[in-house]
Amino acid sequence: MIKTSRNLFSILFLVAIIAFTLNSCSSSKKPFVARDLTGENLFSVNIEGPAFDKNGQLYVVNYLHDGTIGKVSADGNCSMFIELPAGSIANSILFNSSYDMYLPDFTGHNVLFVDMRSQKVSVFCHEPRMYSPNDLCMNKQGQIFASDPDWKNSVGQLWRIESDGKPVLLEENMGTTNGIELSPDEKTLYLNESIQRKVWKYNMDEKGNVSGKKLFYQFDDFGLDGMKCDKKGNLYITRWGKGTIVVLSPQGKFIREIPLKGKNCSNLVFGGKDGKTMFITLQDRKCMEKVENDVAGRKF
Repeated sequence: MIKTSRNLFSILFLVAIIAFTLNSCSSSKKPFVARDLTGENLFSVNIEGPAFDKNGQLYVVNYLHDGTIGKVSADGNCSMFIELPAGSIANSILFNSSYDMYLPDFTGHNVLFVDMRSQKVSVFCHEPRMYSPNDLCMNKQGQIFASDPDWKNSVGQLWRIESDGKPVLLEENMGTTNGIELSPDEKTLYLNESIQRKVWKYNMDEKGNVSGKKLFYQFDDFGLDGMKCDKKGNLYITRWGKGTIVVLSPQGKFIREIPLKGKNCSNLVFGGKDGKTMFITLQDRKCMEKVENDVAGRKF
């Protein structure tokens, strides 16, 4: 009787362990549920701009302190990649087709270039008329589009930077321009104004000219920060202060809102083996979270 009870207990214990393991694996892949990628307080309050290189390595700005670029492994371990020249602080990361790195240096009115082989940092574009270059996106022609907010006066600008580093002012007298993104077909440029809570859309031609500016979506509360598109053209917007990611269709229709663990979400990027994992930077927690999505990012 005692032996049978022990055998039964062992079987029930084994079943419980298996059920727990399966449940844990299942919940880790549950869509639209935020999980921690890194520990808290590993970055400065200016953590921003996550981006992947061609090898699937994730880079994030302001690791440990401002003026740095950190590397984050798939299991959330972090290490230093480079320190920027004294006084420079990056706000996002952009890779070109050769997977060299561009960084908007919001303190120096620059866009910096990082040679990924030598890790040498140089000035790609310097423009004194820039307030504080914030976020970047790039078309297939190698033209960079940059948001440029003046937070103190709640205004902003939109720039195009040619492949030779020449800046072209596309629009001025805007609100606090911040998140910027291209549609998968590169015929639409999205740009948001954080304080005004507006998302604008422009028609864009093959030469990088913009026209037909229209209000795409307007929010009633909280701020707006980084944005990314998925391969279907849906737009993902980080709601700074609310701690959510809002998903909008290409027609500007609300699809869903994904809650995060932190509140001050500053940007996101798609990655993972299938491109369906979102990696999000949180400025209040000074860390990164990740969320499984149902659609891959536009670059996958």
